Parts: sequence; structure tokens; C-alpha cells
Amino acid sequence: MFIIVNGQNQEISLPMDLVTYLQENNYPLDKIAIELNGQIIPKAKYAQTILNPNDKLEIVTFVGGG
Repeated sequence: MFIIVNGQNQEISLPMDLVTYLQENNYPLDKIAIELNGQIIPKAKYAQTILNPNDKLEIVTFVGGG
């Protein structure tokens, strides 16, 4: 099954919860923000959020700088 991550099709095994997806793809959970199908997902809900075919996932990583 496919989901769309930052505008790109990505094949994953479904069902899968969001936190598992993020960990399997090495995203730093403390330095990202997630939008799923146009809705911001709070960090506290990552484990309860189940990904479905054709979901649109936007992942923003925060970086420091000066």
C-alpha cells in the first residue's frame, strides 16, 4: 500500500501507526511536526494514529541555526 510523504509516494506495510512509521524511517520524534491529511497531529497522538492507504503525510523537521 502507498501513502504520500512530503509529496512523494511511499510504499509501506499497512496497517501501521504513525510513531512506528517515524521510528522505522529514523525521524527524530522530538524535532518534527506532522500534518496528516491537512490536520496537525499532536505528539501525544502519534501512537494512536493509524496510517491508511493514500494518506497524505507532511513531515517538517526543525533545525537549529543562527
